[in-house]
Amino acid sequence: MHTKTKALVLRSVDYKESDKILTLLTQELGKITVSARGCRKKGSPIAASCQLLAWSELVLYDYQGRWSVKEGESLRLFQGVREDLERFALGCYFAEVAEALSVEELPSPELLSLTLNSLHALDKMPQKPLALIKTAFEWRAMCLAGYEPLFDGCAICGRTPPEKPQFHLKEGVLHCAQCRDEVGDGISMPLNLEALAALAYIAHGDPKRLFSFQLEGEGRKLLCDAGEAYVHTQLERGFRTLDFYKQIQLP
Repeated sequence: MHTKTKALVLRSVDYKESDKILTLLTQELGKITVSARGCRKKGSPIAASCQLLAWSELVLYDYQGRWSVKEGESLRLFQGVREDLERFALGCYFAEVAEALSVEELPSPELLSLTLNSLHALDKMPQKPLALIKTAFEWRAMCLAGYEPLFDGCAICGRTPPEKPQFHLKEGVLHCAQCRDEVGDGISMPLNLEALAALAYIAHGDPKRLFSFQLEGEGRKLLCDAGEAYVHTQLERGFRTLDFYKQIQLP
């Protein structure tokens, strides 16, 4: 059986002398694993379309329950991302998070769109701070995957906005500093009103204008720190691509 689909390469692993094993996030099939035979040979017609972070149109064939790439045409390689190590590392982190949040063979069109839009921001929005692109992706991805935080008011006393607001990473709720003991075990991280306004925009705003908000100073740092910690806490894992991104971050 053959099928044509557009796909983003989330992970690429060299296999044998000239093959790759790819993890794809596709429009129609969701997340799937495919083999790309001979794609590492010089002159391979599918080489470009099988690169990490490539957005491609692929013809796949299914043989005994295993997908393989038969034909491929790269639609976008996000060249500006590939030419900047820091942006490429952050793009790889987005791909690793998308892989962790997606389910095998279950279409995730909103998550796919978010990942592509975030790569576009890295590629074509050099004026936008990388920290804002990163935190917008993290919070929005968690919302799409069913981990949307509750931040309309204090989860304990209902005060809006909470007094000295804090965000509980394990419960995913906002609370007043004085209500901390009523939330339960786990870590709470501070947020301020500016950070909360940006979070509301990220969670509920137009996805096509996700990166149109501004946030500076303390509010940016608080939102970025809490977003990264929220991903780690809810998914109960770290990300090697994030570790690498932090290692090579420019001052």
